[in-house]
This record gives sequence, C-alpha cells and structure tokens, in this order.
Amino acid sequence: MPETIHESKVSKDYGASSITVLKGLEAVRKRPAMYIGDIGVRGLHHLVYEVVDNSVDEAMAGHCTEIEMSVNADGSVTVRDNGRGIPVEMHPTEKKSSLEVVMTVLHAGGKFDKDSYKVSGGLHGVGVSVVNALSESLRVEVVRDGVRYQQSYKRGAPDGPVHEVGKARGRGTTTTFMPDQDIFKIRDFNFETLLERLRELAYLNRGLKIEAEDKRDGRKETYEFKGGIAEFVKYLDENRTPLQSKPIYFFADREGVPVEIALQYNDGYTENIVTYVNNIHTVEGGTHLVGFKAALTRTINNYAAKNKLFKNDKMALSGDDVREGLTAVISVRVQEPQFEGQTKTKLGNSEIKGIVEQIVNEKLGEYFEEHPHDAKKLIEKSILAARAREAARKARDLTRRKTALESGSLPGKLADCSTKDIEKSELYIVEGDSAGGSAKQGRNREFQAILPLRGKVINVEKARLDKILANEELRTLITAIGAGIATEEDFEIEKCRYGKIIIMTDADVDGQHIRTLLLTFFFRYQRPLIEQGKMFIAQPPLYGVSKGKKKRYAMDEVERDAIIQKDFNGPQGVMVQRYKGLGEMNPEQLWETTMDPENRTLLVVTLEDAAAADHVFSMLMGDAVEPRREFIERNAKYATAIDV
Repeated sequence: MPETIHESKVSKDYGASSITVLKGLEAVRKRPAMYIGDIGVRGLHHLVYEVVDNSVDEAMAGHCTEIEMSVNADGSVTVRDNGRGIPVEMHPTEKKSSLEVVMTVLHAGGKFDKDSYKVSGGLHGVGVSVVNALSESLRVEVVRDGVRYQQSYKRGAPDGPVHEVGKARGRGTTTTFMPDQDIFKIRDFNFETLLERLRELAYLNRGLKIEAEDKRDGRKETYEFKGGIAEFVKYLDENRTPLQSKPIYFFADREGVPVEIALQYNDGYTENIVTYVNNIHTVEGGTHLVGFKAALTRTINNYAAKNKLFKNDKMALSGDDVREGLTAVISVRVQEPQFEGQTKTKLGNSEIKGIVEQIVNEKLGEYFEEHPHDAKKLIEKSILAARAREAARKARDLTRRKTALESGSLPGKLADCSTKDIEKSELYIVEGDSAGGSAKQGRNREFQAILPLRGKVINVEKARLDKILANEELRTLITAIGAGIATEEDFEIEKCRYGKIIIMTDADVDGQHIRTLLLTFFFRYQRPLIEQGKMFIAQPPLYGVSKGKKKRYAMDEVERDAIIQKDFNGPQGVMVQRYKGLGEMNPEQLWETTMDPENRTLLVVTLEDAAAADHVFSMLMGDAVEPRREFIERNAKYATAIDV
C-alpha cells in the first residue's frame, strides 16, 4: 500500500523556513565549483585567469597596453594593468563606491554595458567578485585622475570603505589576492600553467605586453607579439617544416564582427586548428570553425580546377585532404556570443558561419592568385593526401565497429568483459603478453576488458593515415574501441564500446615511451575520447614493502621511505621489492594495487590547452631535434628518478 503523506508533516518539514537565501557572495562560497568549475588545481588557476581577463578586456577596448602578473613569495598573486582603472565614484543605485560594487556583487561590471565594452572574455561574465569571495584576503588599488584608491577584503567582505591613499601618476588597477585555504586544499600555483594562458593571450591580442614573474624562484617571462596570431601559428609549427615562407594572415570586419585568421601548411600529416571567441578557447569549435572548413575546401577545389591542377575533371578534394598538415588559428570577436556543447565552449551564433565563410573565400582566393607557387605546393600535398585516403579505405572499414560486431571479428587477443553497460565497462591497454596474462587473470571479468599490445606502436606524428591503419597493433586497438578514426567522416564516439580507456604500462623508460606513443595516437586520431573524459592512465606501484604477512605498496621512493617509517617503525626486518615491470606482479597483486576500483589510482587525461598539447606532442614525437634538445635541457632539473 502506498505511503500516505500528511499535510502537517509537509508543513513542518518543508516550508518557507526551509528555503535558504544566500546573500551577496555567500552563494559562491557555498558552491564554488558552480562558478569556477572545481576547487582543485584547475579552479585555483582560474582565479588568476579571471583577474587577468578583466585587464585583457581593457586591452580589447583599446585602453590597456601592459599587464603584469606575479606569483608572490607568500603564494599570493598580483595582477596589474595600465587600463582606465575601475571607477570609484558612488554607484547611482547601490549607494556605495562602484569599485566595491564590482568587487562584491555578482554580475556587476562594465562588460555588461556595451558602451563600455563592445566585446569581453572573462569566465563567461562571472566577474572578479568570485575571486574576491574565494580569497581569504584581497586588496585592490586603483589609480585614476592622479589619485590612488584602495580597498581590502576578507573572504569577500570589505574591511572598510574605499579610501584615498595619496597622489599617483599614471592609471590602472592592481589586484593582490590569496586563495582561501578553507576552499582550496592545494594553493600552490604552477607557474608554467599560468604562462601558457598568458602567452596565449599575448598572441591573441597583438601588441599587448604581458610580463610574468615567479617571486618564489625569480623566474621572469615577457610576452609581446607584434605579429599576433601569425606568430602563434609559427610557435605551434616550430617543430615542423613549413611549406610556406611565412603564415597566411588576414583580418576583416564584417557586420561588426572582427575576424582574424592565420594558417600555415607543414610537411606533417595531422591538422591542428585552434579557435577562439573573445579570447575564450572554443575547444569544441562551433559556427566559426564550420565556416572556415567549408570555405577552405571550396576555395582550394575551385582554384585547383580553374588552374587545371587535377589530372581529371571529376577529381575533388575532401575536407580531410585539404587540412592535412594544416595549422590554423581563428579568432573572432562577437558582441553577444552564444555558447553551447558539453563544455559550454562551442560557438552557436549561426550568423558567424556565413561571415567567416565569406572572408575566407575572398581573402584566401586573393592569396592564391598572388602566390601561385604556394597554392600549387599545398594543393599537391592535398592530392597526395587524397591518394593515401583511397589506399586507406579498406583498412578504415576494418576499424568500424559495425563491421567488427557483424562479422564477430573483434581482435582475438582482446579479452572482453561481459557487461553490456558501456558506462561501467573498462578497457585496459596493457604492454606485452606477460603483463597481459597477469591482467587477464587478475581482472574482474564482468566489467574489465584486457588488450595486450606487442612492442611499440607506430609513431603517428610521422605517418599518414594509410600507414597508421596498416599497423596491426593500432588497427587492433581501433577495432577494440569501436568508434573509428577521428576524421570528419569516420569517428562516432557514441559507438565507443567502453566507458573508460585505461593505459597500463611499466614504470620504466620503455613503458613511458609506449605511453607517449599511445597518447600521441589518441590526441591526434581519437581526441574526443580525451575531451569527454574517457582516457585514463593506470598508476602501478613501483615498490612493494613487506614485513612478515604485512605488505604495503609505494608509488615512489618518498612514499616508500614514509611507509617504512610510519607502518613498519623503521627498516629492520623490512623487505623491499622494486617492480620493474607489470609482469613481475602476480594477478592478485596487480588487481589489488592497480585494477581494483576501491584501491587503485587513475590519472584522468585532460585537454586543458589543445594548442599547448599540440606543441608538446609535435616537439616530442616530430622530426625536429633542436626544440626537443632544448626542452630536455630546460626540464632536466625536474627529473629525479630516471630508470635507464
């Protein structure tokens, strides 16, 4: 019999008194992840980006030329700009200083007034007030009209009113904040992570000077790019051999929408198109990307046909063909951007497609007419890509999930799981037959599948698609996953057969190399798996520490030594085993340490910055030796446990 709910019970348990109204910035502190994504490392760094983005908005409006960012010795961060300075006069409706309103009221600021800012970036308009709410202390100084003003806050609440602190030259805003340790368990800023965003902003805002300093160790960097996104393309392609003497660049303003595009072809086989709207990286693309791709394909085909560069009149290049070896940066400024998609960074404004398409058709067509040698060279490369595409057709068909399932031809070496629930299923990609054997015996057969790979897979950075699909190990991997290859026509992530794809390799140099080769493949040809959070790296322990029947596991030397002291009260009688390979673990140990969901540690593979990732993969896996050597020399000091 259904339970009867009496009126009096409802009134008592759920009435007006149950509704909590969070005032001011209380809502931000109560649910910080709603405003900055998470309260981990990514959210911590977003605080800096939000303050910097306010300064960049001033630069986009033409009022700021310099931005300084420093991580201070105490772990706080300071951001200074030479913009107009946040207004300090009394706000007409709030009856307090406009500076205090901006710092303490959500969705308050000049970017909501199109007379102040035609376009703006920032964290989707959340505002610096969120940074204030999530900081245990924050101080803001404004220089306007020869006077310096200041106000300080604790956890978003003002210590006192805005006050004058003296005369001052120049103008601008300086913000110093310390993230709240009650919100962020980790408050250690990664300077390299901050530099990636600052460098990106300097590229996207030509002529803007951004200086960064880490006062914890004295490192300083300055970014200023007179060539803007054309230099950005050169940076992304510095590990490859370009087919043109310099990037193709064009700018146009149509219907109040400024569009900047820079592109360059190289002798590689992968495409890398990075798109932005109002300095926001649109990781899922959108209408500006669709317009660019359509116009690029049409313009190249039209030029090739007109100049009789095809051997027969029926030939036509596909979008994949014309984008082989292409690196491009697309930056548009939109007054009212509409974002959609899983990460809310996919541009949805339908009018932008036609604007970008029109500009690319016109400007790229003009470039080809003026540079026929470059046009012929890149069209010849596209024709070679088309031939390789034809050669790869049969191999590609073998990778499709439909073919695999209908013919029952899933790879013989794949030990599949029994569950039909894709979200619960896991595919472990394991290095070698020995580790594969242990994994097959130790796994939970219901939801864990094992795919052992023999030897090192092909380096996809140096191979065309036909060569990649001819590689038995990669073909087996593609077939097992079941989603195809991430070209425009073939990849269908909804057909992925597993909720988690987990790379499990040895902890030695060879294992790390195999992991890098696999990650390069996934980044280049199955990137949606990374973007949608399906890619993971297993973390097998490096040491087993035992005494009698008691055994513990350690990921590194530091954890090993801590376990010896804490769990075993010193080294006497303690046995330490170092696992050089997964195959040295018996099935029970592998399950207990690396595969049991209750005990294991998995690293999720994320794509915070596609441009930076592309640069690193091309540098590590490409042909250019000098950038790789410089990278090793620069980062050698961080390598503490090299196993050779």
